[in-house]
Amino acid sequence: MKQNERVFIGVTAVIMVAVCAFLGMKYLYHNDTTANGPLIPVSEPEKTVPADDEKVQKPEPKEKVYVTVYFIGQDSSNSEVYKAVKREYDETIDGSKIKYAVKALVAGPTSFEKSKGVYSEIPSGTSVISVNEDASKVIVNLNAAFEGGGGTDSTYKRIYQLIKTVKRNTTKPVYLYIEGQKADVIGGEGIMITQPLDENSLDG
Repeated sequence: MKQNERVFIGVTAVIMVAVCAFLGMKYLYHNDTTANGPLIPVSEPEKTVPADDEKVQKPEPKEKVYVTVYFIGQDSSNSEVYKAVKREYDETIDGSKIKYAVKALVAGPTSFEKSKGVYSEIPSGTSVISVNEDASKVIVNLNAAFEGGGGTDSTYKRIYQLIKTVKRNTTKPVYLYIEGQKADVIGGEGIMITQPLDENSLDG
């Protein structure tokens, strides 16, 4: 073999080795950057937002409504006072707040309230015959038991319980009827009462 041929073969071999080495390094580099190199974050798939008319409409919590009923109790100095007691109003039982309040008054204090010294002067036999409300007035019709027993002091207190209760639960004029008749005189003691009911109805 001639010397020129040997030199050509040697150079060719060196070139091939260099090419192989380059390709090998490129392969290793490619694998290294793919496996351990920086990763490009993949964006999350877009979430489908429902249209307004597709959203589930959750009912808003219903606000509680109360009526105020007046019983009798004692203050911190043991003086007798009229006690305002709240009762949760349920319009499904009775659509009229004033009617609900009058019924709660006649029903009397709860056992818990009684244990705290709260009581009522309205006789236990009293019942609500009707409570009629229109655009201009309210008529509270009670049975005759409302007038019975207890003496003058008790009668005054029960009437004031009724007056305070109805005035707190309506802005309309309220009239008291006993057994369907407008009450001008209450009880065997003949207590005069002016109507519509207000804080001055028993002033004579």
